Amino acid sequence: MSNRRLFWRIVENIEASIDSGHYSTGSRLPPERELAETFDVSRPTIREAIIALEVRGKIEVKTGSGVYVLDTGNNTNSNEIINAFEVTQARALIEGEVAAIAATTINRDELKQLNATLIAMEKGKDIEAADEEFHKIIANSTRNAAMILSVENLWRLRSLTPEIIDDYDSVCSSDNTKTLAEHKAIYTALESGNATEARHAMHGHFNRLINSLFDVVETKALEEIKRKNSEKRDLYSIPSLNS
Repeated sequence: MSNRRLFWRIVENIEASIDSGHYSTGSRLPPERELAETFDVSRPTIREAIIALEVRGKIEVKTGSGVYVLDTGNNTNSNEIINAFEVTQARALIEGEVAAIAATTINRDELKQLNATLIAMEKGKDIEAADEEFHKIIANSTRNAAMILSVENLWRLRSLTPEIIDDYDSVCSSDNTKTLAEHKAIYTALESGNATEARHAMHGHFNRLINSLFDVVETKALEEIKRKNSEKRDLYSIPSLNS
């Protein structure tokens, strides 16, 4: 979670430099290596920041050329209003069908790769990376470039805003046992080649995630109410009035 917050601070820093004109429209950002040295972070962290900036419509990555600043002055970015519930609902609909297709196309090597992610999750090793790898292996096994790109873009949206990052972190950090069980159910359906069961298992996975997100939001709302009430209590208490 700390790594995610670190990369988000880098996103905000670069975005502020773009908005202030330090990096003007059409200009090229410094190379990945230089940015890593500037922010004193690893190059993979810079790559994550670049992906987030690209999703937000701030930059364009041109293969073999570099990263260029886009003109966003007259462009309203609809991504800014996306929330964790919308991302999860979209994932449920798309990845449910992805799983159904994968049940008929996945091969033994890909099943072995999926099983390796389950083992990693059981051992508590890079759980978040194993989770992402699990879903991307399934997408890749469809052999459908549009499906693969859709799943990759939805994973990028998970890192779109601090709110989405925090909401997902709150759920995923506490529900690894449930996530693992759901992944195993998906794996079993894929291994048996049952498209209907694969779709059903994937939908069940995301349905639980959506309900968990609601629990997180409700908890945060109650905490905010308590905080505001505490401030009012301090303001209107008799000792405060007599001081």
